[in-house]
Formats: sequence, structure tokens, C-alpha cells
Amino acid sequence: MQRYISKLKDFNELVMFEHSIFSLPFIFIAMIVAADGWFGFWLLVLGVFAAVSARNFAMGLNRFADRDIDALNPRTASRPNVDGRLDPLSIIIFTVVNAFVFIGVAYMINSLAFALSFPILFILGSYSYFKRFSSLAHVVLGISLGLAPIAGVVAVSAEITPWSVILSLGVIFWVAGFDLLYSLQDIDFDKEKGLHSIPSKYGAEATLFLSSIFHMLTVIFWALFVWVAGLGVFACTAVLLSAVMLGYEHFLVRKDFTKIDRAFFTVNGYLGIVFFILIVLDKAV
Repeated sequence: MQRYISKLKDFNELVMFEHSIFSLPFIFIAMIVAADGWFGFWLLVLGVFAAVSARNFAMGLNRFADRDIDALNPRTASRPNVDGRLDPLSIIIFTVVNAFVFIGVAYMINSLAFALSFPILFILGSYSYFKRFSSLAHVVLGISLGLAPIAGVVAVSAEITPWSVILSLGVIFWVAGFDLLYSLQDIDFDKEKGLHSIPSKYGAEATLFLSSIFHMLTVIFWALFVWVAGLGVFACTAVLLSAVMLGYEHFLVRKDFTKIDRAFFTVNGYLGIVFFILIVLDKAV
């Protein structure tokens, strides 16, 4: 029994399950707005399974593809995909199983969700190899998580609405912006190994500037989402607080690069939760 618990912990570390907090709030934000309130327990369960299995697939494939890179990077050398705790076959099986779970859940939701599940998996998987030939990998990661609100609307109403696309654009620039900041940790390693990233190609200052532009666009798109979706004062407050939190994130990183983990995990994690709570309040009053 202890062996299985240990193995579960290794897989949890492999995919960093707790980071699902970045995409889950925006899936449910879209579902709440699409349903104009509570969307039902069944869709809640399916939404969680879809989001978690999709992310597990993406992270599993990424860790499998990056075994050689992670083994050389001191920051990632202790990950279970390279230190011997999880062998490549186990990671492949884990990844494939999660892909089938995602497709199966999509089938249970509706026909449009099922049809979209295949291109979504392709997009999620493409990030794992993009950084090997293009600095646009940050944007691809943004697109991967930015699909979440559209998926949420499809689950509720079997359509893609204009406001869901606008919300998704905000998520895309939000994620791409904080991934730029996160990648500053590996700027020297990426240069040394010839990996493609905006920090390694253009430097830290250009990266900080581009990240700030991306996050300005995030706030603009989220404000447009609130307007187009006809939301109220709590939703407006969510956008304003997001702007403040993103500004604080940039303050932390510019002040000290060692604060990148705090900015990446803590600030962005709270941002999604706060946004979600305020949208719930907006629909409850």
C-alpha cells in the first residue's frame, strides 16, 4: 500500500496537480456566465474531470518530452521524470490514459465537446515540442490554458459565444505573460543549451517589458468580457483587482528575480480564485 501511495505522490509531483488552480477558475467562470448562475452538479463533476485529465495529459507529455532537458538543468534535475522515480513507459501510460479520460468525459458532455476534444489535445501536446524550435512557446502555453473558458461555455450551451472568446484571449495573454516571467529563471541555461525562449533571445529587460504588455492586454480583454457579457459591479471589481495583482506580480519580479516563484504561484493562484468568487457574487445578486 505504501508503495502505491509513494507512486501517487511521484505522479502528483510530475504534473504539479496543485497548479490546476490556474485553469479551473476560468472554466467555471465561463460555465457560470453561460448558465446565468448554477450549472448543475453533474457538469461540475465533468468539468473537473475534463480540466484535470487535460492538464495531466499536457504535463505528462511535457515531462516525457523534456527528460533530456530537465536532466541537465539544476532547477529540474530532481523531478521524478529524470531522477529514476518514474520510468518513461509509466509516464507514457499515464499520459495516454488521461487523454482517453478527457475524450471520454467530452463525449459525455455533448457532441461539440467531443468533436473539439481531439484538436484541443493536439494543441495541448504541441507546447511540449514548440520550445525546441520557436520562442513563441510562451504564447502556445497561453493558448493551451486559454481554451478553458471556451470549453466551459461549450459544456453548458454547446456553442462558442463572443464573450467566451474575449475571456479566453485575456487568459491567453495572462498565462503567456506570467510564463515569460517564470522563464527568466532559466535564461542562462536556455542560452547555453540553445533552447528557444524570449528571455534567452531578447534578454531580461525585453522580457519584462513584453510581459507587462501582455498583462495590460489581459486586463483590457477581461474588461471587454465583462462589458460584452453584460456583467455587473462585482465583475468590474474582479477586473480592477486583477490589474492590481498583476501589477504587484511585476513589482515582485522586478525587485528581485528570486521572487519569481512567489509571483508565479501565489499571486496568479489567488488571482483566479478572487476572479471566480467575484463572478459568483455578480450572478448571485
